[in-house]
Amino acid sequence: MKDSKELVVALAGNPNCGKTSVFNNLTGSRQHVGNWPGVTVERKEGTHIHGDVALKIIDLPGTYSLGAYSEDEAVARDYLLFGQPDVIVNIVDSTNLARNLYLTTQLLETGIPVVIALNMCDELASKGIKINVPLLSQLLGVPVVQTVASRGRGMEELVEKTIAAAGNPPAKSINYGPDLEPDLEAFVEELKELKTHLNPRFLALKLLEDTEFVKDIPLEESEKEKLLAIQEKNLERMRKKWGEGVETLLAERRYGYIAGMVKEAVQEESSLLARLSVSDKIDRIVTSRLFGIPFFLLVVWGIFQFTFTLGDPLVELLEGFFESFAEAAGIWLQNIGASELVSSFIGDGIIGGIGSILVFIPHIGLLFLAISILEDSGYMARAAYIMDRFMHMLGLHGKSFLPLLVGFGCNVPGIMATRTLENKNDRLITILINPLMSCGGRLPIYILFTSALFTANQGLVIFSLYLLGIVLAILMGMLFKKFLFKGDSAPFVMELPPYRLPTFKNTLLTMWDRVGAFIKRAGTVIFAASILIWFLANLPVGVEYASQQSLLGRIGSLLAPILKPAGFGNWQAASALIFGVVAKEVVVSTLGVIHGVGEEGLVGVIAKTWTPLAAYSFMVMNLLYIPCVATIGAIRRETNSWKWTLFAIGYSLALGWGVAALIYQVGSLLGFA
Repeated sequence: MKDSKELVVALAGNPNCGKTSVFNNLTGSRQHVGNWPGVTVERKEGTHIHGDVALKIIDLPGTYSLGAYSEDEAVARDYLLFGQPDVIVNIVDSTNLARNLYLTTQLLETGIPVVIALNMCDELASKGIKINVPLLSQLLGVPVVQTVASRGRGMEELVEKTIAAAGNPPAKSINYGPDLEPDLEAFVEELKELKTHLNPRFLALKLLEDTEFVKDIPLEESEKEKLLAIQEKNLERMRKKWGEGVETLLAERRYGYIAGMVKEAVQEESSLLARLSVSDKIDRIVTSRLFGIPFFLLVVWGIFQFTFTLGDPLVELLEGFFESFAEAAGIWLQNIGASELVSSFIGDGIIGGIGSILVFIPHIGLLFLAISILEDSGYMARAAYIMDRFMHMLGLHGKSFLPLLVGFGCNVPGIMATRTLENKNDRLITILINPLMSCGGRLPIYILFTSALFTANQGLVIFSLYLLGIVLAILMGMLFKKFLFKGDSAPFVMELPPYRLPTFKNTLLTMWDRVGAFIKRAGTVIFAASILIWFLANLPVGVEYASQQSLLGRIGSLLAPILKPAGFGNWQAASALIFGVVAKEVVVSTLGVIHGVGEEGLVGVIAKTWTPLAAYSFMVMNLLYIPCVATIGAIRRETNSWKWTLFAIGYSLALGWGVAALIYQVGSLLGFA
């Protein structure tokens, strides 16, 4: 125990075991998100106070074993082995015990104190499963706590057992049989000479399973050479006796041990098991060949209808607030004798820029709420499964659809999520097409123009933009696969978790994380961009504010002729597109700075100065053209190549202009202009 007042607790478990629910329950609002040092995998940390003990809780990426087949699995493995947590809390899906316990057996071998959270215990009765928890704890040699993390049950006992476990390594580990144990013990004895904190028995097993693991161990060069010699000697001896498949033999013994333990501690009612579960019955419809994709499209359309039906009245209230606030600020500045320049800076620069973005918080919050509900319910995994069949028909990797789904929230984590793809070509294709997904930053643009010009069909118009992004991403993926990244895709295997009712607390926490990130951007990047845009609108000194003669107007005027075929060849739209590269939300704040809030509001100005066809073309351009700076940075980090980064910028710019111009020109010919 490092400190009597602080314990470092690592949460480990398979995907879909309820690990995030445990983390949210224990940490509540005392959590933050960042990246692990040197990699782009998300790192979640939080704090739980229990009496005079502070638990620093690390939520590790989901993993099925302590292997390292993808970047997130490597992060989980390396933290557990080299981060030296005080206690590992292993979250186990109690309805799928045999599969989950494979990771558990490996965790017990690390020598680090382990506590098992036997999660989702409320579902056992409906599945006809009974678990003898005291016996399971005895067989594993570690504390086992029954939990229902989605409802907060068992959390207090879990914390108490975790604190009590600190400093007490597991009492048992797997016995690999009388034939294998002597060879294993001989290996262990030699490893005890090394200066490493790793448990010698675990190290021996790991070196037998993964001969390359030695490269990841932080050791001095002399110690590493000694370790390599010991490894080579023992591998040669054991392979002579057991053949090349020593690692397969170890896995078989683990599964045998797990099977025996489950047989002892778990009782299943075969009559209930023979019946289809509720999830199976639902999946017969929502994942079927006939109804799967139409149902998915209906769900996405329903999300937008929900978002705008509830969000529009709230947006009107916020618009009224900012208009009144701008008016009151103007009167106050006039009363204190502020100069016209200062009044413009506060009214047009700050209130006009930031206010034009913040009015869309209700829509963004409701959208993220709906997405969070779909994630927690288990449907999002089905969406990826449904699209897998379709994408394989086009020669793409079905697993690629998962990062694309993440891209609906933000393209940056969507690009990071490609680390789960083992095939390099599939990963590059998915990175290149991910920016075509409509991220949350584009949503304020869509809301602004649809509120002004498509009031009757607002949800349908925005749904069409999201759908257009998906279709173009698939088409571009096909082209990239055919001409740039030839070769077969890896097979797609994914687990479909059972359907569950989302919990109020977890859903709101997830929504708040995303809305909070949006507000943070409004207070930092968008605020700074709004000030810069206001200065450009006022320079050179003496020019009329936000006129074509200002620096802002001149910059926009350079690009405007190129955009004319797409229907928005005015300098205001061109300027907004230029600054939209900083962050897509800045497109709206740029228009807000240029036009100000005023009595009509930005929506009123757009309604008077744009046509519906030009507005739709402009929204398509914003969907497709150059990704934002943060996304460009993510592409550079994930591909480790400026060549592919510049290619992503170039092709998306050409695609955006080409599709927007095509829509406007065809629409004009059909009489929609």
